[in-house]
Amino acid sequence: MKFRRTLIGLCGLALLGAPIVNAVDTWNPTLSVSAQETTEETAPAYDFEYEEFTDGVTRFGLLTNPNDGPDITFSLDSGINILTEDVDGETYYFRDLNNNGELDVFEDWREDATTRAEALSQVISIDQAAGLMLFSSHERDQAAGLTDDQKTYLENDDLRNVLHAGPNNAEDTVTWSNQFQAFVETLGSEEEPIIPVNFSSDPRSVAGNVTAYNADGADISRWPSNLGIAATFNPEVMEEFSEMSSEEYRALGITMALGPQIELATEPRWLRVDGTFGEDARLSTDMTEAYINFSQSTYDDEGNDIGWGADSVAMMAKHYPGDGPGESGRESHTFEGKFAVFPGDNAQEHIEVFVNGGLDLAGETGTVSSMMTSYSIQLDGEGNPLYGEEYEASAYNEDLVQDLRETYGFDGILVTDWGVTGENTNTFGEMGSSYGHEGTTDAEKHFEIIKAGIDMFGGNNDKQPVLDAYDLWEEAHANGELEQSADERFRDSARRILTSFFNVGIFENPYLNLEDSQSVLASEDKVEAGYQAQLDSVVMLKNADNTIQAVEDAEVYKDMTVYIPSTMRNPFDNVFGEGVPFAGPSLSVEVASEYFGEVITDTEITDEEGNVTGFEQPENLDNVDLVLVGMASPDNGDNFSNAGIEEDGSTYYPLSLQYRPYTADNEFVRETSIGGDLLEDGSKENRSYFGNTSKISNEYDLDAFLNAKALVEESGSDIPVIVALEAKNPVVMSEFEADADAIVVGFQISHNALFDVMLGLHEPQGLLPIQFPANMETVEEQLEDVAHDMTPYEDSQGNVYDFGFGLNYEGQIEDERTNTYVTGE
Repeated sequence: MKFRRTLIGLCGLALLGAPIVNAVDTWNPTLSVSAQETTEETAPAYDFEYEEFTDGVTRFGLLTNPNDGPDITFSLDSGINILTEDVDGETYYFRDLNNNGELDVFEDWREDATTRAEALSQVISIDQAAGLMLFSSHERDQAAGLTDDQKTYLENDDLRNVLHAGPNNAEDTVTWSNQFQAFVETLGSEEEPIIPVNFSSDPRSVAGNVTAYNADGADISRWPSNLGIAATFNPEVMEEFSEMSSEEYRALGITMALGPQIELATEPRWLRVDGTFGEDARLSTDMTEAYINFSQSTYDDEGNDIGWGADSVAMMAKHYPGDGPGESGRESHTFEGKFAVFPGDNAQEHIEVFVNGGLDLAGETGTVSSMMTSYSIQLDGEGNPLYGEEYEASAYNEDLVQDLRETYGFDGILVTDWGVTGENTNTFGEMGSSYGHEGTTDAEKHFEIIKAGIDMFGGNNDKQPVLDAYDLWEEAHANGELEQSADERFRDSARRILTSFFNVGIFENPYLNLEDSQSVLASEDKVEAGYQAQLDSVVMLKNADNTIQAVEDAEVYKDMTVYIPSTMRNPFDNVFGEGVPFAGPSLSVEVASEYFGEVITDTEITDEEGNVTGFEQPENLDNVDLVLVGMASPDNGDNFSNAGIEEDGSTYYPLSLQYRPYTADNEFVRETSIGGDLLEDGSKENRSYFGNTSKISNEYDLDAFLNAKALVEESGSDIPVIVALEAKNPVVMSEFEADADAIVVGFQISHNALFDVMLGLHEPQGLLPIQFPANMETVEEQLEDVAHDMTPYEDSQGNVYDFGFGLNYEGQIEDERTNTYVTGE
C-alpha cells in the first residue's frame, strides 16, 4: 500500500533529540528532513510517498531513488529521519543515520564505499568500534524471533555481525532478520549513528547430508559440495552456483559468506577435505576466483558485471595461510590437530591460492572482502615455526598476519576462526584454541590478536575483552611500545568492516520483503541448475562390461526389482554431544521407489532394548534385477570429535582411508612427529601413532557390500552390483573394488542424482579432484603439504584413480578439461 503525506512530522525528531534543520551541500540542491510523526494513526507521517510492507511482525517503508539509485527501506516504528534532496526536479532519499538532520558523507550513497567507511569510522564511538569487531556465536533458532539475549548483545555490546546457523526457512529468517534491523534502528543517536546488522552464514546449499557445514530446509537450491563442484573441472559451474546462491543468500538477509574454504587438500586424511576444491593449485585457484567474483559482483540483465550491488555477498576466504597440511590429517579445531606441517617446503603454493584466487580478481569488486585465519600453528619439516619464533596459532602470529598485509597488500577484513580466545587445556572433549597463549587473560589474548593485525573475533558476543584490549594497547602506546594509538588502531578495523557493510548496501536497504524472498529462494531455475551440477559432478570410476549404459526412458525400471543392503554407522561423540547411530538401507528406499517397481532390503535384528545389532538378508535374490550399495568414505570423525587421539589426551592413533582396522606399523610411519608441545622438562611431546590402530565409525559399509556380493554369488545369477560411494575424502579402494561391477562417486549430492547416473539416465562426466591412494603405505609416505605425491590405486580393469581420472560410456575421459588441468596441454 502507498501513503501520501504533505506535512513533515516533527515529533520523531524531538524524541530522538535531533535538531530540526535544513542543509545545503555543494550541489546547492534543496535538502529536507522528514521524521515519523508519533500519532496513533496506522501510517506514520512523512512528506513523501512510500510503499509499506510487513512480514507480520515488522513494518517498513520503501522508497525508490531515481536514476538507478538504491532503494531506501526504513522501519515505520523506529522514528528514523529520512533526508530528501531535490536535484533537477527529482527527489533523492537518504537515511539519516545519526538523526542530525544533515546529509553527512557516510549517509550519502553517491559517495563510494571507501569514502563513506572512512568518514563513519571517525565518528562512531570506541564502544561501537569494539562491537563491530565482534562476530556472534551460532544463532540456530530463527523461529524464536529476536530474543532478549540477542537484544542485549545488540544494544549493550554493539555487536553487528551475526552468524545465521539455522535452517533455510524463508518466513522465519525474513521475520527474524527484519526484527534485528528494526531494533538496531532504534538505537541510533547523533553520538552513535545507526549501524545495521551484517548477517553471515557457513555453507548452506549442499545437497548431501554427510558434511559438518550445511543447513536443513527446503527454501534453497541444492548443489554439490565445493569438492563436488571441483569434480566438474568447470569453473563456469562455480560461476553459476555463485551467482544463484548469492541471490538466495540476499533473499535470506545474508550479506557475508564464511567461505569459500580454499585450502589445498594435500593431506588426504584431513577431516575437512570435502569443503575444499581438492589438492590441485591451478584448479583450486580458478574455482576460488570464480566463486568470489560471481558472489561479490552483481550482474545486470545483460550479464554485465556492475560490481557491488543488490545481489552481492561479501566473501571470506579461509583459512589463511592454509590448514590443509594438518599433521597426519588431524584437525585444528581441537588440540590434537593444532600443528600444520610443511615437510615438503611447499607453503608458498598454499598461499598462492589465496593470493591468485582472492586478491587479484578479474571482476569489478577487485579483491575478496575478508579472510579468516586458521587455528593451527604453522611448522616447517623440522618442527620450527614458519613465521617468527613463537609457537602460536595463526591469529596471534604477527609475522604471519603482517606478511599478508605488507607483502601481498591485503587491506580487507581479517577474522579469527571461532573461539580462538578460548583457553586450550589439552583436554579431550573440550574446545579452546588459544594455541601458544594458554594461561593469559582474555584481555591479553584479544590484545595480542589485535596487535597481530586481526580485525574481528569469531564467536565472541562480549565487547568487554575488546575494550580491555583497547586499554592495554593505549598503555603500550603511552610507554612507546606501539607507534599507533589505540583509537587509530580500532578505527582502522572499523573502517575495513564498515567498507563491507557499505559495499553490500545494508545502510540503505536492510529490510526484506517476504514475498520477494520467497520468489527468489529455491526458484525453478536455481533448483534445476543445482541438480544439473550434481549430475555433472558424479565421477564414474569403474564400469566393467558397460554395466552402466545409456537408458532413454526411466520407465524400463518400473518392471524391475532392486536390492539395497542395509548398513550400520556409529558416529563418534564430539564436543557438542553424542553421535547419533544410523541403521538402515544404505541408499534411500524412498528414492529407489521412484524408479523401481519393487525395492527390497534387509530386516533389522534388534536386542531387548531395541538396538539394531545386525540384519537378516533376503532368503534369495531370485527376482532381483540389480543390486545397489551405498557406501560413505571411511569415517574417522569430524572437526569436533578429537579424531586421532584417545580419551587420555596423550595416546595418538592413525586416521585411515580404509574400512578395516589399520595398524600403523609400516616403514613410512613417522616414529617421531614433526609437531609437539614443549614439555615442562624442556623436551618436545611426541605425537607419533606408530603401532596403534585406526577407528572407523562406518566399517559396516564394507560388510554391507561384501554381504550383498556373497548373496549374489549364492544366487548363481549374473546380477550387477553397483556401488554409490558418497565421498568426503579419498578412499583405499582395494577392499571392495574388484567385486563391484560399477562404481560411481558423489561428493555431497542427493541420492536422486546418484540414481540417475547409476541407472544410465545421465552420462557421467566428473573427474577426480583428488588422488585415490593405492594403500595406506603411500598415504604415510606422502608429505602433508605436497599435492599429487601418492601412488594412485590401479583397479582390476587397469584404470588408475589419479587426479583428473573419470569414465564416461566411451571410456576414460580426455577432453579440454583434462588438457587444462591434468596434462597441461
